[in-house]
Amino acid sequence: MEFKNEEGTSNEFTKSSVAGSLNHELLSDYQDVFTTMDLFDSRDELIHWVRERAIPLGIVVVVHCSELIHWMAARMEDILSLPVQDPPYSEFSAAHINWVKVEGGRQGGDDIALIPFSRVDDFVKGESSNADCPASFRVESRRKRAEGSLSKPRVDGYLEYTLYWCSYGPEDYRDVEPHIGENSSIKPASGKGSRPGRRHMMRGCLCHFTVKRLYTRPLLALIIYNQRNHVDKTGAPCHGILDQEAVGTRAMYAPRISEELRQKVMAMLHVGVSLDTIVQHHMEEVQRHGGPHNRDDFLTRNDVRNMERLIRNAPQELHSNADCSVKMWVQRHHKHVFYFQESYGSEPLILGLQTDWQLQQMLRYGHSGSVAFHSASGSKRLKNTLYSLLAFDSSHNAIPVAWIIISSSSSHPDNIHKWMPSLIERIRGKDTRWRPNAILVDDPSFQLSVIREAFQCRILFCLWHVRRGWLKGLLKHCHNFDVQREMFKHLGRILYCTRNASSTADAVEEFLQIYIDQSVFVEYFRNKWLPKIESWVNCIRNLPVAGLEHYPSIESYHLRLKSRVLTLLPAKSHQRIDLLVHAITTQFHSFYWFDTYIVETGYFENLRDRFSLTNPWYQAEHIPDMDVLLEEENLQFAKVVSQADNSVAYTLWNPGSEFGLCDCAWSMVGNMCKHTIKVAIFCRSRQIARPLLSAQVYRQALLSLLQNLPDDPLVLEHAISHVTRMQQDIKSLEDLSNSGLLQPLSSGTNSMVADNIQPFPQIN
Repeated sequence: MEFKNEEGTSNEFTKSSVAGSLNHELLSDYQDVFTTMDLFDSRDELIHWVRERAIPLGIVVVVHCSELIHWMAARMEDILSLPVQDPPYSEFSAAHINWVKVEGGRQGGDDIALIPFSRVDDFVKGESSNADCPASFRVESRRKRAEGSLSKPRVDGYLEYTLYWCSYGPEDYRDVEPHIGENSSIKPASGKGSRPGRRHMMRGCLCHFTVKRLYTRPLLALIIYNQRNHVDKTGAPCHGILDQEAVGTRAMYAPRISEELRQKVMAMLHVGVSLDTIVQHHMEEVQRHGGPHNRDDFLTRNDVRNMERLIRNAPQELHSNADCSVKMWVQRHHKHVFYFQESYGSEPLILGLQTDWQLQQMLRYGHSGSVAFHSASGSKRLKNTLYSLLAFDSSHNAIPVAWIIISSSSSHPDNIHKWMPSLIERIRGKDTRWRPNAILVDDPSFQLSVIREAFQCRILFCLWHVRRGWLKGLLKHCHNFDVQREMFKHLGRILYCTRNASSTADAVEEFLQIYIDQSVFVEYFRNKWLPKIESWVNCIRNLPVAGLEHYPSIESYHLRLKSRVLTLLPAKSHQRIDLLVHAITTQFHSFYWFDTYIVETGYFENLRDRFSLTNPWYQAEHIPDMDVLLEEENLQFAKVVSQADNSVAYTLWNPGSEFGLCDCAWSMVGNMCKHTIKVAIFCRSRQIARPLLSAQVYRQALLSLLQNLPDDPLVLEHAISHVTRMQQDIKSLEDLSNSGLLQPLSSGTNSMVADNIQPFPQIN
C-alpha cells in the first residue's frame, strides 16, 4: 500500500503496518490511499477496513480500475441472482423471508431480498403485526424517476424508492419533559424534531427498511432492511412487550389503530350506524375476548368522532374541473386504483378501482367460480360508462369486486385491453393460482379474445340485460297482460332461432307482422333493439349462454346500483366522474361490506332488513316443491303458492323458460321474481318443460360439430365423449320413464314444448 502526502513523497506500508498505524498522527497529512486487492485476504476485509477505519479518519480510498470492475460485477451478480420470494400468505413479514447480506456499496452489511413489487403492501402489513413489537411503518421519504431517464442504471437503480420507518422513531421524546414556563416544542437531539400530532409516541426506534422498485426489473422490489430490531440508539428495546417501561401503556402496541379497523368504522358511519352504537359494539367486542390485546382495543369515542367529522367534511369535488378532481382523488387513494389513464385528445379517461376488501372477495369467490361483467351507460344520470365486475357468494349474491369508469360511452369496448392486464396482474400478484371457472359478459361488443387471454377460462353470454329491457318495454308500452305474455314469449323465439338456424331477419319480421297493432312497442323495438339484435343473436351462436341462476343476482345488483348511486347523483352532474367515484367508493362500497360483516359475525341482526342482499334465486330455494302447482294436461302455465299468504297463488306463463312471466307485483315492474325461478328449477329437475336456451345452443353446437368433424383427434375425442354422455343421460331417463318413476308428458302438450322435451347437458 502506498500513502501520498501533499509534497508528493510517499511511504510504503505492509498490511500489518496499515492496521497498526491508522490512528497515528502521521496519517493526518495524507489525503489519498492507493491500494491493491492482494493486500487484503478478502473483499469483505477491505470493505470493513474502509468503513470502520478509513472513512472515520477522512481518508479517501481509491481502488485500481480493474479491481473496481471486479468488485462491482460481483455485487451486481449477487443481487440479480437472488431468488424472488413470494410467501403463500395474504400478509407476510421478515420472518417468512430468507435474507442475504449485501456486500459493498452504501448498503454494505444490510439484509436484502427480492419480492414481487405488487406484494410490498403485504410485507409492510406483515411487519406491522410483529407480536413482540407491534408497529406501524410510515413512509419517511419517497422518490420516483421516469422510465428511460437512465442510460446505464446501476444494479440497484430504482424507478421508485420508498423509505419506511417505524412510527415510534427515530426521534425520542421519552426524556423530554418540559418544565413550567418552558417551550414545549423542544427538538430532541436525535432527530428532525417534532412532527405534529405524533410527539407522544416518539421513543427513538431505529427500525427502518428501504424498498426499491428496480429500474431494470420493474415487477420486482428490492427490500433493504437497514435495521430489523426495534431498538433505540443504545440497542435496548424501546416499545412493545420487551420494553419494561412500555408495559401497561399503549406503547406495548401499534402506535395507531389498524387500517382494517379504520375501514370498518368508516363503513359503519357511511351506512348510517350511530357513533354511540359503534363505540358500544366495539367495547362489547373487547370485553368478549377478555380485555385489550392490541392497539385497536383502545379505540375511543374521540377516534370515532374524528372519523365522523372527516366523512362529513370530505369534499366530493376536489377541483372545479372534473378531470383534475379525479386526478387529485387518484393521488390520495392510489392503493385503491389499479389503472388510471388521463383524458387526452380522443382518448377517454379510464379509472380502474378495487379496494383491498374487494380484492379479498374476488380471491375468495372468484377462484373456481364465476365472475360477471355488469355494464351501465347511457342512462339519464350516467352519461359515462361504468363496468362492474361481480363475484357470487354461496347464496348467489352478486358482490362488486372491481369498478372501471370510462369517460366515453361510445368507444368503451375498444379500451378493455388497456385496463384488464393491470387488473389480472393485481389479482395474480396476490395468488398466482387464482383462476375463475367462467366469465359472464352482457355486451356483444366486448373484445372476447382479450378477456379469454386474460382470464384463461371459458366465456358465457348472459341475457339478463335483454330479458329485462324487453320486459320493461312491454310493461311500459303495452297495457294488456294477455298480449304482454304472448309478446314476451315470442320475443324469446327470436333468440331461439339460433337453434334451428333460421334467419334473424325472418324471425323479427314475423314478430312485427303478428303484433302490428301494438304500434307503440313496435316503434320502441325498432328504434332501440332492431339495430343491434343481429349482434346479440350472433353472440349467442358463438358463445355458450349463462344459466338462469345468475340472472336474478346481476339484476339485484343493478337495482341497488341504480337506487343507491345513480338516482342520488345530482341531475346536472352526470358528466362529473368524480361524483360517481365518491358515491361508489364510500356509501355503496360500505353497503356491501356491512352486509357481509353481518353475515360473517352475526352482529347487527336488527339492521339486516335494511342491508339484506338476498336475491330471488336464494328466496326461490326456500319455496317447497309442494307449493308449485303444475298441470300435466296444460304446460302453458304454472301456479306458485305465496309464502306470506297460502290462500294466494301466483300464475306463471311459459314455465321453465328464461322468458316466463309471473303476475306477482315484483314481476309486474319488470324484475325476475322468485316464482319464475322456482318453477324453472322445478321443471328442470323433472324434465317437464322446454330446455333453457343455454342447453339448446349447446346441443346445436354439438350436432353441428358432429356434422363437420374436426381434423384434430383431441377435439374429435372430446366431442364424441360429450355426445356419448348425452346418449347415456337420455337412456337413463327412458329407463326411468318405462319403470314409472318419471312421469311422461301428456299428448296434449303444445308442439313447442314437446319438440324440446329431451334433456341435454347444460354448461353454465
